Amino acid sequence: MNIDARLEELALTLPPAPPKGGVYKPVVIIGNVAYVSGHGPYLGEAGYLCGRLGADLGLEDGKHAARQTGLALLATLKSELGSLNRVKRVIKLLGMVNSTGDFEDHPKVINGCSELFAEVWGDENGIGARSAVGMGSLPGNIAVEIEGIFELNA
Repeated sequence: MNIDARLEELALTLPPAPPKGGVYKPVVIIGNVAYVSGHGPYLGEAGYLCGRLGADLGLEDGKHAARQTGLALLATLKSELGSLNRVKRVIKLLGMVNSTGDFEDHPKVINGCSELFAEVWGDENGIGARSAVGMGSLPGNIAVEIEGIFELNA
């Protein structure tokens, strides 16, 4: 499957790869595995989608933020790898949700990213293992942060 063509077919536009926010590498490759640092819902020049689930944002806002975070992850992978066609499958995602203590739908929020990756790579390769947890705060008050581990084609 040609992933670049698949993005066009799905009418998906990637934001620019987000700027680094600290001392780290956006992607570390070991063998045929790419470890991608945590990303937020980056929009490009407009910045990030911010707010706290359960206070400022509702479930659908959170799902949208997670989907946008998935697009930012794809943008970084494409920038670092040269082509998304190098990615074979999603191995694991860790989704962190900026939420109030009584918010309980963290997995439903992170579904926004998981559903996007299933659209891009299909259910078999786009859905991997996953954790979704709530956080009392995230950098810059971003709504979600997601990091990922991806298998690369040989």
